[in-house]
Amino acid sequence: MPVSVVNSALIYDALKAADVRLISALPETWLVHLIRMADDDPEVNLVRLAREEEAIGISAGAHFAGCKSALLMQNHGFLASVNGIVSLALLYKIPLLMLVSYRGDLGERDPWQTMGGLKTRPVLEALGIPYYLLDDPAAAAMRIKEAQTLAESALVPVALLMTRALMWED
Repeated sequence: MPVSVVNSALIYDALKAADVRLISALPETWLVHLIRMADDDPEVNLVRLAREEEAIGISAGAHFAGCKSALLMQNHGFLASVNGIVSLALLYKIPLLMLVSYRGDLGERDPWQTMGGLKTRPVLEALGIPYYLLDDPAAAAMRIKEAQTLAESALVPVALLMTRALMWED
């Protein structure tokens, strides 16, 4: 699958411009370049996860330490993290910047991804988590900055759904 190195770099640069210094992630195809960039950057701490739900606690700790963080996860990982989001982030008003690879949406070729794609938005809506599509490379930097600002000012998780249009090269 041709994951866009160029658009991954745009996203990564936007995270750095937003002063994100801690990134947590579990390996996932669409996130491969972002994870590599974080791993190679001495100014950023990359925390490799065994489960996406761990990222909620890691970002909560970063918040209390005054460090801006971002969570990189697939939408199935977001769905697996709902308990941590509800019982920690929402309950204690922890801002989270979640960049979610939005698998299973328009153009999805892998049948095993479709159910997660169909359920991601309804779950975000049910939890009252603001979410926005990240689909235009030209708007990525501003959208990431705005999402982080909203998360911090409202003390809520905010999800950016990274679409196929952004993450793939044809």
